[in-house]
Amino acid sequence: MLSALTSLHLPHHHHHLLHTFTSPFELKQLHAHLIKTNTPLSSLPLTRIAFACSLTPSFSYAHKLFHHLQNPEITAWNSCLKAFAEGENPADALLLFHQLHCFNVAPDHFTLSFVLKACTRLVDFNTGRVLHCFVEKLGFRSNLFLVNMILNLYALCGETWDARKMFDRMPQRDVVTWNIMMTLLVKRGDMEEAYGLFSGMKERNVRSWTLMISGFAQSGKPKEAVRVFLEMEEAGVRANEVTVGAVLSACADLGDLDLGRRVHEFSSRSGFRRNVWICNTLIEMYAKCGCLEDARRVFDGMKERTVVSWSAMISGLAMHGQAEEALRLFSDMIERGMEPNHVTFVGLLHACSHMGFVDKGREFFASMTADYGIVPKIEHYGCMVDLLSRAGLLHEAHELIMNMPIKPNGVVWGALLGGCKVHRNIELAEVATKHLAELDPLNDGYYVVLSNIYAEAQRWEDVTRVRRLMRDRGVKKTPGWSSITVDGVVHEFVAGDETHPQAEEIIQKWEKLLETMKMKGYVPNTSVVLLDMEEDEKEKFLNRHSEKLALVFGLIKTKPGTPIRIMKNLRVCEDCHAALKLVSEIADREIVVRDRNRFHCFKNGSCSCRDYW
Repeated sequence: MLSALTSLHLPHHHHHLLHTFTSPFELKQLHAHLIKTNTPLSSLPLTRIAFACSLTPSFSYAHKLFHHLQNPEITAWNSCLKAFAEGENPADALLLFHQLHCFNVAPDHFTLSFVLKACTRLVDFNTGRVLHCFVEKLGFRSNLFLVNMILNLYALCGETWDARKMFDRMPQRDVVTWNIMMTLLVKRGDMEEAYGLFSGMKERNVRSWTLMISGFAQSGKPKEAVRVFLEMEEAGVRANEVTVGAVLSACADLGDLDLGRRVHEFSSRSGFRRNVWICNTLIEMYAKCGCLEDARRVFDGMKERTVVSWSAMISGLAMHGQAEEALRLFSDMIERGMEPNHVTFVGLLHACSHMGFVDKGREFFASMTADYGIVPKIEHYGCMVDLLSRAGLLHEAHELIMNMPIKPNGVVWGALLGGCKVHRNIELAEVATKHLAELDPLNDGYYVVLSNIYAEAQRWEDVTRVRRLMRDRGVKKTPGWSSITVDGVVHEFVAGDETHPQAEEIIQKWEKLLETMKMKGYVPNTSVVLLDMEEDEKEKFLNRHSEKLALVFGLIKTKPGTPIRIMKNLRVCEDCHAALKLVSEIADREIVVRDRNRFHCFKNGSCSCRDYW
């Protein structure tokens, strides 16, 4: 009947206007016409009225119009608020809400949810607080959806105190509530408190588990990340793509190849193969676990690659001493029109540094700024100092440090010190150590290197002085540890550790190997031992270095011919390096060691680092 009326009384122009008017002026024209032709006002589309008048002084006109209609006015305004909250200018929703409040238009829970959405997009804490008062005042406290939105807004704004107070006072909470609170704590790096909340949750969804796993992985606690993931599997919760990425990065840090492989298989079965981020993390995981072929397989199999994919592969090759291949890959990357970023150059400079390509390194360092406008960061300077120091250009390296536009850190001075050790430059070693003692006073590594340099130069009084200095400053020697995974179980060995259940067997096997090694010309290098003891005692101490214990355990426990992979927390010492080269030949095994700096792949009596590390 209404439509018949409409078409009956409205000439074509006005009929068209009925569904297209956008301005208050057109609406007034139409309104006048409806009155003249005695057409009911209800034929006006409410939402169009709201849109035409929401943000202009004509708001009151629309408000009056709505009063003549039977429908609840708020419905029309809500559709407006929703459109504004999701549109290009979410602030319009706040302006409209202010108008509604001035004209005493009663909001419902939809009104508040749309305005909260706008606040969230604008990260507007103050309006959020006002809305919180509305929720309380209007009795929407039991509307969990609204309350969660407010909690989420407080969390987004980093207002921890308000969020926590609100969380603690909530009469009911669902899994979303807990996840919001945990996200906030994880973001702040407060993993202990986040885990406390997590442990108290009655129901957890995949997001809850993933939050904890990625939180631990990002805050340098990969062991905990893996532990939570295994618990998640036991609980029968299926991982999503974010979980998979987080677990893989934890595996990369731990060097846990078995779990990494298992997660890779799961990820392929679950159809995550196209996810570029997961593929990038897989490249990094395989490279850091010493499986360069697998990393390359993932890289080659990618349909689309980002700069991160290329950089991860280049860094992986560099870490393994495959500098030529890393540089070849970079050329390929440039040819395909891919723009490198600062990470790409860290990888390239690493590659040059490990292989002593000084000119190439200088070229890359210059090209970085000249060709790609990338301002060198501290890591790039660290790589350059490392490159020059290893190559024996110690004074040039020192000059670079002195002229750096950034304040040099421990890594930069440490790189110079490393070069001083290789090239026996006592004077610059003392300069570097002085800076290191200020920057990182409790790190034993620097004192150890300096006292080794003195020992090699047979300056025993200086050795004693460094020892005394360490004692006076309370610097403790970091115990070296190495780990090896056999059948999915991680076994850790600490230097000098004789408490291992198989210690006896390990020592016997090592003694046997030692005989063969000595026949092949191995002489224990006792200059790396810092303690004041007799020569034969020093030798015994050397034989208890953690990577030797891990290696022998690996030889006993794994089938002949399988590669042995060892993770180590410190730099491999010269003696262990020489010993592992020989064992790789005697036992006919590939031995892969990841130390604090890089990878050493021992095979047939030689190492991939070409004795340059």
